[in-house]
Amino acid sequence: MRLAIFDVDGTLVDSRSMITAAMARAFADVGIAAPDQDRMLSIVGLSLVDAMATLTPDESAATHRRLGEAYKQAFWDLRLSGAYPENLFNGARDLLEDLRGRGVILGIATGKSRRGVDHLIASHGFENWFGTLQTSDTHPSKPHPSMIVTALAETGCDPAATIMIGDTSFDMSMARQAGVAAAGVAWGNHPATELVAAGAHRVSKDFKQLALDLAALWEERGR
Repeated sequence: MRLAIFDVDGTLVDSRSMITAAMARAFADVGIAAPDQDRMLSIVGLSLVDAMATLTPDESAATHRRLGEAYKQAFWDLRLSGAYPENLFNGARDLLEDLRGRGVILGIATGKSRRGVDHLIASHGFENWFGTLQTSDTHPSKPHPSMIVTALAETGCDPAATIMIGDTSFDMSMARQAGVAAAGVAWGNHPATELVAAGAHRVSKDFKQLALDLAALWEERGR
């Protein structure tokens, strides 16, 4: 059995405007100057407290937790407002449908909460599409391999038949640590050079190329 595990933000979903708006509001609520947009987006994929610690290393652990809670509330409020739609990238649904139709098990490994993933699934009609869902609620932050290790255990798939697809160096490093293939995408939050440096086997420029790269990776690994 083949398993394709997808990151969400920056890989399947274009959520950059939502993330930066929620981040700016969270920092304002806590009374700390917000970092610039590029810095905000550089931590996408990390669990919230780890992300805030990376952005504000001189602040206390208590402040990191406050920022994380403020961000979650801001993100949810903005989502309810509908001001920042979280649209799928062009080609994302087509690729998922194609993989699913060919019997590939789909998975998610994301720094989002389970509540956020459930919203994504409901809003895009993805009920019963994914055989395994791994979120920040029950795992250490990426690049710890826990999410992939658990996904392998849940699906019974072999690491050689598994590919992690993501847009950040955290995803690539997580894949390498778990012993699965690492497929980077160039349209997300980290540049291709960082993905390669973190261990990406392939970096795709669009979803059409990603489909070809996934097939090539499975073939190279004898799957």
